[in-house]
Amino acid sequence: MASEPTVAELRELVAEFRPNAGHVLPSLNKVQETYGYISRRAIEVVARQLNTTPALIFGAVSYYSDFRTTPPPETEIAWCSGPACRLKGGDRIREAIQHTLQLPLNGHSDDHEYGFHLGQCNGTCTEAPQVWVNGKVVGNLTVAKAIELARDVKADS
Repeated sequence: MASEPTVAELRELVAEFRPNAGHVLPSLNKVQETYGYISRRAIEVVARQLNTTPALIFGAVSYYSDFRTTPPPETEIAWCSGPACRLKGGDRIREAIQHTLQLPLNGHSDDHEYGFHLGQCNGTCTEAPQVWVNGKVVGNLTVAKAIELARDVKADS
């Protein structure tokens, strides 16, 4: 797992963003795209850069499900909870993966090698039911295929 970015690195990363310009989400997106998560230190740096409080920045981080406050696991499975996936048995896919990985939704293995979290529909509904493995669509899943996928992820860790 990579080390947390320094204050200097974070300041440089968000230097372009200005207070009172609607830059809360763009600055947080940039931090997460760069480091994979938004640390407490990053929240403090963004707050200082935007001349606001860490509480306001944390509020945005905790409100939007796409933001994370811990480093992502090496392999991450995101379960689509969109209507098309749910209509085509997505709940059974979620249950099969959770059972196989022995993880709750939004959990990760103790060694941080793999995790399972709720994803948001990305419009690839023709692939329903689906998950994303490190961002790549794995669709038209059956329970058997979901179990096989989860076993492969677990074995590769």
